[in-house]
Amino acid sequence: MLRNSINFASKRSFHACKPACFRIPFLPTLPQQPGGVKGNVNEAYVPPKIDKVHGSYHWGFEKIISMSVLPLVTLPLISGGAPLSVTTDVLLASAGMFAFMVEFQSCITDYVQKRVYGNINKYAMYLLYGGSVLSILGIYNLQKPDEEKKENTGFIGLLNKFFKIEQK
Repeated sequence: MLRNSINFASKRSFHACKPACFRIPFLPTLPQQPGGVKGNVNEAYVPPKIDKVHGSYHWGFEKIISMSVLPLVTLPLISGGAPLSVTTDVLLASAGMFAFMVEFQSCITDYVQKRVYGNINKYAMYLLYGGSVLSILGIYNLQKPDEEKKENTGFIGLLNKFFKIEQK
């Protein structure tokens, strides 16, 4: 029995399997050149224009945003869920929103490629940026004083309401 399973595994090893391409089933794709190569081998390589926003500076910005969220998240945990100052609350909400935006932007760049999906990549980016603007407006609305309590509860107050944590 063990011999048959080993024999089967050797016949169907990982490197012998047919590679599966990642494709989003409901999105139309552009026709692709065989092997993904445009032109022929004798044409000179034309490198893309240098763009510092999408290079190593982008990675550095992504790391800084991700690392800034960690201390801002620990502050409400240390204070026991008590409302924070407006500045700290705005920093926490906006740093979290920017971290999500940068990560979703990387996902769109990696998986909804412009050369495969065409204008759908551009529409996905517009949708991401529009959602980010709406998130900024939501952060602003969270910082306005509550009509009933006449106090500012902010993002942490929203989380307390969501998880039904009562303040003492």
